[in-house]
Amino acid sequence: PRACETFDGLSLRERADVLRNALLADIPGDYATLAHVIRSAAANEPAFTGWLIWPVTSAIATRAVDEGTEASFDDALALLAELTGRLTGEFAIRTLLRHDLDRALDVIGGWTISPDEHVRRLVSEGTRPYLPWAIRVPALIAQPGATIGILDALYRDGSEYVRRSVANHLNDLSRDSPGLVVSTARRWLATPAPTTPALVRHALRTLVKRGDPHALTLLGFAPATVEIDGPLLTETHIPWGGEVGFTATVRNSGTQSARLAIDYVVHHRRANGTLTTKVFKLTTAHVAPGEEFAIERRHSFRAITTRRYYPGEHAIALQVNGVATPPVVFELLPAADSPA
Repeated sequence: PRACETFDGLSLRERADVLRNALLADIPGDYATLAHVIRSAAANEPAFTGWLIWPVTSAIATRAVDEGTEASFDDALALLAELTGRLTGEFAIRTLLRHDLDRALDVIGGWTISPDEHVRRLVSEGTRPYLPWAIRVPALIAQPGATIGILDALYRDGSEYVRRSVANHLNDLSRDSPGLVVSTARRWLATPAPTTPALVRHALRTLVKRGDPHALTLLGFAPATVEIDGPLLTETHIPWGGEVGFTATVRNSGTQSARLAIDYVVHHRRANGTLTTKVFKLTTAHVAPGEEFAIERRHSFRAITTRRYYPGEHAIALQVNGVATPPVVFELLPAADSPA
């Protein structure tokens, strides 16, 4: 209860850290003592599940690392695997990965054949280089190929829960190692399961938005000869919290049918007046020679928690098979100028 009094203003991860520290204070002693208490609770308390597991798993990893023995390290990994079905151990396992990456990967690499899908997912999700909400593991970022063997073992997994994690993990790697990601995806497509094409599309989504030509070609979006009329804005002064609408026409001016990945790019204004881009999916299309494809879309500037908007000049562009049109400027009006 005393720990809960300090929760105000803290993020979920920070609250978990407060509870972890309180748990470690309440259960003094060595790692074996803590592990015994936790296994006893898991065996005897049906309510020992859900979000309360996060600080528990964090305490396990912290005490094992503090104790510094191979026995406590290995048992902590085993205990996280035992508990991950109650709530994922993906956050706690990062502490162990940071402490000894090679030893941790040797152990959890064997989990790829676990009968428990939660454990198999923990292997992929816990080792993601940019796992949301989690602490970074610098060695994973410095060695992007370190987890490819894990992903190779799991990309044809029978569980969509696991395969989704594999796709997200490979997508994380594309931030720093696009060539490795494309070559890995190419190998998987050469020996696929029926689910592999969908997994690869999800894994390459960031590279497609970036217009990476190798990723686009691998997915069948070869360079195409197209003429683009637009984007044409339906309005150029957008009220605060309103929407900008645009239309466009894409015409295949080549002699071959073209498979097109069509996205749009919003150039958002920053606080300092510069612009930053974000790509949004529109559609894919097969367009015959001479055929036209019409596009119509509205983009909202309603307040959301993941983006802060600033009034002033913005712009929008169309992107076809990775090639963007010149941006078309519009103005987002200040909040005071919005209609009542």
